[in-house]
Amino acid sequence: MISTWRRRMAARRARKLELRSGDEAYEEVELTVPSEFKCPISLDLMKDPVILSSGITYDRGSIETWIEAGKRTCPITNRTLESLEPVPNHMIRRMIQDWCVENRSHGIERIPTPRIPVSSMEVVEMLDKISEAGQAKDQSVCRKLVVKMKALTKESERNKKCFKSNGTGSVLVAAFGAFSETSSADEEKDAVLKEILSALTLMLPLGVEAKSRLGSPSSLRRMVGFLTSGDLSSRWNSALALREIVSSDKRKIEALAEIEGVSESLFKLVKEPICPAATKSSLIVIYHMVTSSHPAKDAIISRFVQMGLVSLLVETLVDADRSTSEKALGVLNGICDSEEGKEAARDNSLAVPVLVKKLLRVSDLATEFSVSVLWKLMAPGESSEDGGGVLAEALLVGAFQKLLLLLQVGCGESTKEKATQAVKLLNLHRERLECIDSQDFKDLKRPF
Repeated sequence: MISTWRRRMAARRARKLELRSGDEAYEEVELTVPSEFKCPISLDLMKDPVILSSGITYDRGSIETWIEAGKRTCPITNRTLESLEPVPNHMIRRMIQDWCVENRSHGIERIPTPRIPVSSMEVVEMLDKISEAGQAKDQSVCRKLVVKMKALTKESERNKKCFKSNGTGSVLVAAFGAFSETSSADEEKDAVLKEILSALTLMLPLGVEAKSRLGSPSSLRRMVGFLTSGDLSSRWNSALALREIVSSDKRKIEALAEIEGVSESLFKLVKEPICPAATKSSLIVIYHMVTSSHPAKDAIISRFVQMGLVSLLVETLVDADRSTSEKALGVLNGICDSEEGKEAARDNSLAVPVLVKKLLRVSDLATEFSVSVLWKLMAPGESSEDGGGVLAEALLVGAFQKLLLLLQVGCGESTKEKATQAVKLLNLHRERLECIDSQDFKDLKRPF
């Protein structure tokens, strides 16, 4: 029996020695990456080797990060680079790929052949051709070039930056304006305009000059046309472009408001949302329209009120996210500048409860808009009885306590002044409401 135990122990020791010798052997054949295959910056195996004008090869990601940081010298030689355009080092890449294949038994995966990014020279050449096609009104050539440009832009973030830095937005705006000038409409022209507009949204935000040119009367009419009767994609792109225009140039709001069908199209985009981005863009455009100093501002608000925008905004606010809530409240605040808008809000049974709920629940901006709207609804207008019903309803849903809390935690001066006035108005009506005597619940059993 003792000999059997000794044999078992001897077998265990032998197995341990075998395992140790195997580990040592594994350590002896541990793979070492050749130094010429490592990036001098990251010291990792290069996946996309490129060579600089200094003759040193780096991994593209590492050297582009170096250049984007504002450095114009070679990290190894410290010499000023004659060109900032890295050139693919195909020989080193093939050598690295061959080495990966030879060592795949060690778990090394072959690096894929990277797509060569577009160069600034190629971008400039393509933009020149788009400009020429726009000036010659060559719809077919322009559309093909824009489609190719979109594909390259979506291929990588680096390509997108290259296109944006070379003034693509201004070129596309000029082409869009050129094809929008003629009053005649056909399918081929609409197709090229839709492609240009789609490409423009990839270049946002645009420069000041590009925004101004995009806001020309002919371009605005085309975008409103797409917003009214276009497909989902063109409606979305039109909303994004219009938001870009009106957010930076208030003068364009007047021209936009005078185009027939724009109010109905924006309203429809909020009522029948395509995507959150399109909804928010529409709300921003509406906000600028109802808060502008346009002479026909009251007429614009009246048109939106008659379409039922107040009820739509209140319904949207019930379960909206932060960004949408801020924009919807901003629009509602602008609409309540008119008596017609205030009456529509007062007639909506959900308006006051929703506004009180948004206080201190979403953001500082949402709270600011909510207080402003509540104050406008509570303040008496042409009739001294206008705000009475709102005051009673606001008290019932806890507006008095929330406004007091807001004043305690602090807010902006304008919001503080409106909240103070609202509290004073509410305080005058507190005694008129029927209060519940605590003695009525003296026999109620507590759940704890």
